[in-house]
Amino acid sequence: MNTHHTEVEEHDATNAYQSLSETTGHDDPRWAFGTGIVEEAGAEITSPVPDGVDPADLAAYCLMLGDDALIYSHRLSEWVSNAPELEEEVALANTALDLLGQARVLLARAAHLHGGGATEDSLAYLRTDGEFRNVGLAELSDDLDFARAVVRLLLFSTWRLAVLHRLQDSADPVVAAVAAKGVKELTYHRDYAARWMLRLGDGTAESHRRAQDALDALWPYVGELFRTSDEERRLVDAGVAVDPAAVREEVDGVLDQVLERSTLTRPDRPFIGTIGGRSGRQGLHTEQLGHVLAEMQSLARQHPGATW
Repeated sequence: MNTHHTEVEEHDATNAYQSLSETTGHDDPRWAFGTGIVEEAGAEITSPVPDGVDPADLAAYCLMLGDDALIYSHRLSEWVSNAPELEEEVALANTALDLLGQARVLLARAAHLHGGGATEDSLAYLRTDGEFRNVGLAELSDDLDFARAVVRLLLFSTWRLAVLHRLQDSADPVVAAVAAKGVKELTYHRDYAARWMLRLGDGTAESHRRAQDALDALWPYVGELFRTSDEERRLVDAGVAVDPAAVREEVDGVLDQVLERSTLTRPDRPFIGTIGGRSGRQGLHTEQLGHVLAEMQSLARQHPGATW
């Protein structure tokens, strides 16, 4: 019995973590979604900053894109064991994992640019809510309302897909690598949400009402998606970033097409404005982000510096 146990410890093909470590050639036995995105594209997290680009601006931009993915990934993961059907549970969980993979690479790039011992984990688990740069749409709770989950996924994925499609040509190789892989993932996310919008909007009277209510509730947060920050403006000139205002026409066109076929009405509601010129990109958030971080960061804060 003891001999057999020792042999299994030395090599166990059924041990997922050991097998992944061996097949990827990664020195760190810990494995998580997102590993390999940059390497597959022939880039490295430590790739030089493009000429003429302020590293602080690039770090801030990576945080924006990374925080959007990280926070929304956490919200989507709340559907695990709560989705209406197993198929939808798997779909939402996989969507969350896709976004988590994007977040890992972007936070790792931001950590490298920040220096000072920062890591992807410290950026995810040790920042306060005022230090996060995600848009408000990412941090809202679905309150386990499936129609709300579908509507938000459509809004978020349509917008992010349009942005990442253009970022494939980014002058920063890490951003370009994340975008190239992310376009494939977000195409699925958007199409999945669009199919469900058709089923809900053009389904029963109850499903139509719930979808329209969700759309009305989330619509005020859409305006922020197209608001350009100072860092983005400077990075657009350097060929690194995409001006979010430039994707508005494309996003509106996709949403209008889906809403028309879903027999849903585009809301006529004002967008949420800024406070003193600040919104999510400048660290101003709803109280719901605090709820997300309280759960997401609890283990890391209870056991600082622990390894697993």
